Amino acid sequence: MRVYVPLTLPGLAEAHKAGALGPAPLDAFAVTPALREWYRSDDVEELEYAALGRAAEGSLRMLAADPEAPRRRVVVAVDVPEGAVATDPERGLDQAAYGEVRLSAAVPLSKAAAVHVDSGDAEEDVAAAAAALGAADRGDDDARFTVDGAEDHDLMWFGVQEIPNLV
Repeated sequence: MRVYVPLTLPGLAEAHKAGALGPAPLDAFAVTPALREWYRSDDVEELEYAALGRAAEGSLRMLAADPEAPRRRVVVAVDVPEGAVATDPERGLDQAAYGEVRLSAAVPLSKAAAVHVDSGDAEEDVAAAAAALGAADRGDDDARFTVDGAEDHDLMWFGVQEIPNLV
């Protein structure tokens, strides 16, 4: 099963140094029944892109909590056995939890399929979005517009072997 783990660049550097994403439990995003229902598509690629987008938002939340991290969203796509992934049935109808999963164990970086990272030209919009995230969560429409501005930037694809150059 493909899951998308949100990180920051310092988090990616730590994972690279440790050789694994962790420690467990580890929050991630995947194509879940709730995400399928919300996104309303049968196209697997579209659903995986939606899960990647949810993970990018998770990375943005990490950036909002870490003002020292470079303002670039990071998502690592990893393949794990389905038994390693759990969803919270209590949050199944919570829109904020669509696609949210939890990994029960650390994941070796060797299981990573790709790394997705913002380009440098997204940094200004990502910084503004991270700063506006709290207000957007409280219903501020202008702040939501700013947060959505970061989503206008597609994450770039990198092979796992390129991680040393990213960190």
